[in-house]
Amino acid sequence: MSDEQRPNGKKLTRREMLYRTGAGGLGLLIGASGVGSIAAIGKTLDKEQEGQIEDQVPFYGKHQAGIATKPQTYMYFISLDLTTKNISEVRDLFKEWTMASEKMAQAKLLGDYSNNPYIPPEDTGEAAGLSASKITFTYGFGPTFFEKEGSDRFGLANRKPNQLRSLPSFPGDEIEKEWSGGDLCVQVCANDQQVAFHAVRNLLRIGRGVVTLKWMQSGFQRTKQAEKKPSTPRNLFGFKDGTVNPSTEEDFNQIVWSNGSEAAWMKNGSYMVMRRIRMLLEVWDRTHLKEQNNTFGREKVSGAPLGQQNEFDEPDFHKKNEKGEPSIPVDSHVKLGRGDGSQKILRRAYSYTSEMDPTRAQLDAGLLFISYQKDPFKQFVPIQKRMAKSDRLNEYIRHIGSAVFACPGGSARGGYIGDQLF
Repeated sequence: MSDEQRPNGKKLTRREMLYRTGAGGLGLLIGASGVGSIAAIGKTLDKEQEGQIEDQVPFYGKHQAGIATKPQTYMYFISLDLTTKNISEVRDLFKEWTMASEKMAQAKLLGDYSNNPYIPPEDTGEAAGLSASKITFTYGFGPTFFEKEGSDRFGLANRKPNQLRSLPSFPGDEIEKEWSGGDLCVQVCANDQQVAFHAVRNLLRIGRGVVTLKWMQSGFQRTKQAEKKPSTPRNLFGFKDGTVNPSTEEDFNQIVWSNGSEAAWMKNGSYMVMRRIRMLLEVWDRTHLKEQNNTFGREKVSGAPLGQQNEFDEPDFHKKNEKGEPSIPVDSHVKLGRGDGSQKILRRAYSYTSEMDPTRAQLDAGLLFISYQKDPFKQFVPIQKRMAKSDRLNEYIRHIGSAVFACPGGSARGGYIGDQLF
């Protein structure tokens, strides 16, 4: 009997092979499940599996899902560090992640529970019977994936785009290492928290021995059931967050998607900026409404720019109030965020809470700010410099986490995440 078969003649699963061969066989086994297997899966997909079902978002496509996708209710963001020096193990990991992501995007388990009752199942199982819940996976490469401590880790340093480098330090930053950086990242979003957690758990399980978890943060918005009608999400300060965002294909091409001129493997991809922003809720909750409105430059209830009637009205920064002062204060969040209008980004933020900060006996909560843009240093950085210098909101927030990642374009069936880079 072959070592790759059971007594009944069927091939062993990857998990069974791992138990027979030990960790030393990991690279070989993953490689054996590479592009050919992905292509075979692709050939079996029918229209329904391609994402025509209302509750599914296709994994394969021109762009990675989870960027232009309408934000789902829940999000898990994981930052990972590589523990291997072998580029083939990294490549094989991305092949496995691709196959797993494609299955989970269709609400499929990653393996058959009946294979062998004496080894761990190939799927952790908590999403069995649940829908796909519009789950999306967005993968990114950090600057340290290419170079770390002056070393070209995988011989790919010459492929690192100039847009991918650590963000500068901004005035007022209180960045904590435990919420910053990472060789890789995965943003998993879904309309069900258990579905999203199941995905993260299985990605980490698959990556064991190749990556280690650096940090992780969950985020949330309002649920579809709670929302009376479609509207812009509100942050924990009670203000609408994401009113001004690109919405047309032309907008995305100008603001979000890379054309690959800086690095061919980034074509149809985007650069992600992550900032973990703690909100000082107890201080904010003692602030009167007029000051809250002036801080954001918008009406709290309607979301309209001060001096206007509706949320999507164009802010008039020249309009005066009854005292002859600018209706929208010059140090307000909306004024400084807009600048001269030349820098624009896609915001995809989620609220977070880590329950209580025991050192202060206060709520530990805030905003996991995530933005996508063609060039962080021409778009995000100028905006943040203006805000860090004089934004009224700085009195109520602290930036405690920071990272930047290059998210390549989407994968085609028969390929895998980042295959143009490798």
